[in-house]
Amino acid sequence: MKTINFNKTECGVDFLLNVLPGDQIKESYVNTDFYNTDYFEILFFKKAEGSVVLNNHKFDVNDNSIVFISAFQKRQWSMNDQYMEFTSLVFQEDFLNEFFADKLFTYRLLYFYQLQNPLKMAVTSQQMSKSCEILTEIKTELVSVRPDSAHIIRSQLYYLLQTLNRQYSIQNNLAPGDAGNNYAYQFKKLLEIHIHQKQRINDYTEMLDISRISLNKGVKAAFNVTATQLIKRRLLSEIQSQLIYSNKTASEIAFEFGFSEPNHLMRFFKTLTNETISEFLSNHHRNIKAVAV
Repeated sequence: MKTINFNKTECGVDFLLNVLPGDQIKESYVNTDFYNTDYFEILFFKKAEGSVVLNNHKFDVNDNSIVFISAFQKRQWSMNDQYMEFTSLVFQEDFLNEFFADKLFTYRLLYFYQLQNPLKMAVTSQQMSKSCEILTEIKTELVSVRPDSAHIIRSQLYYLLQTLNRQYSIQNNLAPGDAGNNYAYQFKKLLEIHIHQKQRINDYTEMLDISRISLNKGVKAAFNVTATQLIKRRLLSEIQSQLIYSNKTASEIAFEFGFSEPNHLMRFFKTLTNETISEFLSNHHRNIKAVAV
C-alpha cells in the first residue's frame, strides 16, 4: 500500500503544515486505490458528490461536509471530479503538538482517532465559508512568511481546530477536552501505541498510575464510553485492518494480539460486530466494488 509523506520542500512551505486548494490535488480523490499518509488531513468540501472508505467503513461525501483523517489511516476515495470544490488542511502530529506546546493536542481533538462516531461532519454554508476564510489567511502566511507569521498561523489554526472540535462534540454528544481530563487523553494516546500488546484495562491503569474507577470516570466524561469499551473498539479496528490489508490468517492474527486460540478471536469479533470474519470480509469486498463502479 502506498504511503504519502509530507515534504516541506515539495509543498513550498517552512512548516509541517499546509493548506492545499482542491483544484490542484483533486485527482488524488477520484477512484483511488487504498493509500495512507504520514500526516493528518482535514478536508473542507463546499461541493462534493461521492464517497470514501475510511476505518473500514464507506460513507457518502456531499456538499458542506468536513472529513477528518488521522495519520496512517487507510482510505479509498471515489469522488465526482466534475462536481468537487474543496480545500485540504494537512499537518504532522508532532509538529502540531509542539506548535501548541501540548503533547496531547491531537488526542484532545475528538474527531481524530475516532472509533465510534462518524469521521465527517455536516456544517452550514456559512460555517463552511468562515472556515475557508481562515484557511485562506493561513495559506497567505505560509506562502509569504514574515517574522510574526508563526504567531498569526498559531492563533488562526488554534481557533479553527477548536471551533471544529466544539461543533463535532455538540453533534455527537461528546464532552470537549479540558485540563482536568488529561489522563483520558493520555489513555487514548497509549492505546494507539500499545494496543497490539496490551488489551487489559489494568495494563493502562498501571502505566497511568491511577485507579480503574478514575480512568473510567475520565474516559466516560470525555468520550461517552467506558475505558474497556474503548479498548475493545480500538482492538477490533486493528484486527479489521489486519484482516483486510495483510495476508495473515485468522490464526496468525489471533497469535499476534494475544488470543490463546483462534476461536477466542472469532468469538470476540462476532460479539462486537454481529458478523463472522467471513461475513465481514465478504461485505467489505462488496463495498469496495461498489466504490469502484
